[in-house]
Amino acid sequence: MQLELSRVDYTIVGLTAPQTMKLLPNQGSKLNQKVAVADQDGVLQVFSLKKGEIQLSFKTLPGPGISRLELGGAIGTVQDKIFVSSGNEVRGYTKKGKLFLAFDTNLTEPIKSMNVSGSNLLICGKHAYNQYHDCKDANSYLCGDEINDVISFPYEKTNRLVPVLACEDSSLRVLDRSKVMHTVEIDSSPTVLHLYRNDGGDTGDQVLYGTVDGRVGVLQVGRTGVRNRWLVNNELHRGGILCMDCYDITGDGMMDLLIGRQDGSIEVYSIEDDGEDEDGKETRKFGFTCNESVTSIQGGIFGSSGCDEILATTYTGFMFGLTSHKTTETKASIAFISDKIENLRTEIEEIEQKVIKERERYQDATQDKSDGLSAIPYISINDKMILNKEDASYSLMLEVQTPIDNVLIQSDVPLDLLDVERNSAVVSYSDCDPSSGNYLLATYRCQMNTTRLELKIRTIEGQHGTLRAYITPLVQPKCCQVRMYQIKPLSLHTRSHSYDLMRPYNILGLKGAFSLAEIHSWVSFCLPEIPEKPTTGEKATFIFVSTFLGTMLQCNYWKGEAEFRSDNISTISILKDILTKEATKKKIKLEILCAVNDDSIAHTLKLLHPKLEAQLELAKKITLLEALKELEAHEGDSSCLIPEYRDILEKEKLLQAEYKKQPAHLDRLYELCLPTDTPLRPLYGNTTFSPLDSTRKV
Repeated sequence: MQLELSRVDYTIVGLTAPQTMKLLPNQGSKLNQKVAVADQDGVLQVFSLKKGEIQLSFKTLPGPGISRLELGGAIGTVQDKIFVSSGNEVRGYTKKGKLFLAFDTNLTEPIKSMNVSGSNLLICGKHAYNQYHDCKDANSYLCGDEINDVISFPYEKTNRLVPVLACEDSSLRVLDRSKVMHTVEIDSSPTVLHLYRNDGGDTGDQVLYGTVDGRVGVLQVGRTGVRNRWLVNNELHRGGILCMDCYDITGDGMMDLLIGRQDGSIEVYSIEDDGEDEDGKETRKFGFTCNESVTSIQGGIFGSSGCDEILATTYTGFMFGLTSHKTTETKASIAFISDKIENLRTEIEEIEQKVIKERERYQDATQDKSDGLSAIPYISINDKMILNKEDASYSLMLEVQTPIDNVLIQSDVPLDLLDVERNSAVVSYSDCDPSSGNYLLATYRCQMNTTRLELKIRTIEGQHGTLRAYITPLVQPKCCQVRMYQIKPLSLHTRSHSYDLMRPYNILGLKGAFSLAEIHSWVSFCLPEIPEKPTTGEKATFIFVSTFLGTMLQCNYWKGEAEFRSDNISTISILKDILTKEATKKKIKLEILCAVNDDSIAHTLKLLHPKLEAQLELAKKITLLEALKELEAHEGDSSCLIPEYRDILEKEKLLQAEYKKQPAHLDRLYELCLPTDTPLRPLYGNTTFSPLDSTRKV
């Protein structure tokens, strides 16, 4: 059964962080619920809806931005206590607005995620996890990578506190007090955690996790081991998961999974639990798209009594519902809507008068030569640059609290800008002089009321530099904010957990008087997804896989020594070049050992062959299209053509769309097939021979 839900806008708050809106539990099953929402202005407000009007229960004064909102209470009671985190402080409120907790954690980093379980408070900063029991420090754990979220299983079912951490290094860590009990490796970085069916399932030991590449999985943690499987695969190539909830929105007695994504998508999936471990078998029941990232999502009854709905908040503070309530046009309802429209018109006129007065006052202040200053407003920008593993490209997402006028993209390294279907902005390119270090200059002009822009970029490995985005919002006076993104030499590599020992590897060894921190910073300069700080042990090991070719790279380094293994000789060459330059800057003498495996070149070409063959076939079909269309127009139909050519004409739109997505893909493959062998000759210890001399003849 497909859902039919309609959007209803309720109110606007300040900018919101992920998971800062919750529906308070109600005693009656079909009674209207109150909602608690917190924003970046530090304001927490609880309100309900009565006869179409907001009924405010309480509202706090502005303060530091609130990063998380959670509900809690004593075990076995109604979880209606409201906990909010801002900075390194946690505050607790009753549903009537009474402050009963103001706890300063004294952490050195701000609170990023939080969970409340009875009298236990679980808090995570960027790298540190802390557990407090009755506001007293009980356990802690320092993670080598960033912590994105934290959750604990329900104590009523498990009779123990089991925290689960979602970490940036594509892993889930299950803790037992201050020690890691299980480390579950997954394919992508988890961004959000939520209890399966809101209570951990029948046994209370299952947790849902959403990933940065838009998939949802479920993890079951037993006393002896763990089970992990995917629930939702991102076949539609939507954005990353920011929030989740479980609620029976379809009314069939089974919990449904509600998902809010970074690209503004809201989806409903049925959760079918038949004891099987089949991946991605859940059914999509509903989909809706707004123009902003969805930061919080809840299922419940808010707008109309007895009518289920999905309540959501966006980054810029819009709070709306997707309701199943069907409005009937009666005389009373028409009169009510007319009165509401009239009230809104009056309110808009009052706001317009206030804006005019403030604008006049500002103009007078700026024209006053004595002490008048032109104040440039600070505009919050939510930006993220993510590597897409499927097509080896980067997605750059820019979200602004006010409408965007234009975005200027400038790069000092060669880049390819790819088309994005959801992007309605008009792009124009300017001529650049590569000799001056300017390889790309493009301007995106946005349509009215566009607050979110998504770009797709493909980098070239071996080239490193800086990509700059100049964002101009539609405000007065005109101002611009700059965001900078580092393009790393091996930018198309991503972290992996498995390492194939059967491949023909080339080895690069380095020895010198460098510390672990120094070699870690050099590797971090070359590769993405490297933690800011080196591991606590004496040796660091990272495994990478190329999203473009599928080749592998293993990095092992410790104080005074490093070893890199890759089945792609170009990767070894790039690493050797960059690492020796970084060592030269530090005036550190390196002893370099290179062991080249000749079989690796043939191995890399075998990996390239199917990609090259597919792109050549696509380019051939695109070349034939114009001639086939002209022939079809001349003959009147395509019956004179062979089946192969008729198939090309039938799939014209599909072929054009595929080619438009990757216009320079074939050129990139040619560059990989026939790279310059100048940097490779020194790997052989001479300047007269290289296996690529014979490879060029293929």
